[in-house]
Amino acid sequence: RDFSLGLLEDRIGFHLRLAQNASFKAFKKTPGEADLKPGWFAVLSLIHDNPGITPLVLSRASGRDKSTITPVLRDLQRHRLIDRKTVPADKRSYTLSLTKAGKARLAELTQHALEHDRILDGIVGAGKPEFLRLLRLVISSLD
Repeated sequence: RDFSLGLLEDRIGFHLRLAQNASFKAFKKTPGEADLKPGWFAVLSLIHDNPGITPLVLSRASGRDKSTITPVLRDLQRHRLIDRKTVPADKRSYTLSLTKAGKARLAELTQHALEHDRILDGIVGAGKPEFLRLLRLVISSLD
């Protein structure tokens, strides 16, 4: 490379961010998928596995704050992939569920994500359980 990382060379947080960016770029490289967004898979998957989840719980489960989950939910609703239903006891709150189109899109994204994970598994190799353990430790220790 033609530049120095200086203090960043051995910084875990910096390399976690670069790894996430590289993974997201690779995930998006699918012919004919101009609007493919890696974050959609996680959000649709969490809504599918937790029907009736609220945006607050979804933001915690996905590791996003409310300011970043709200635009994602707006996009998903605009594409008619999710439904919002007001909670009768609390008019300010609502629950989320997948539409029929959302379930179909999740099925497509799941196939894509499985292929992407096979590539990541090949990179990490037999150390995957330890790698995941360390990532989970970082998350639980800092979150």
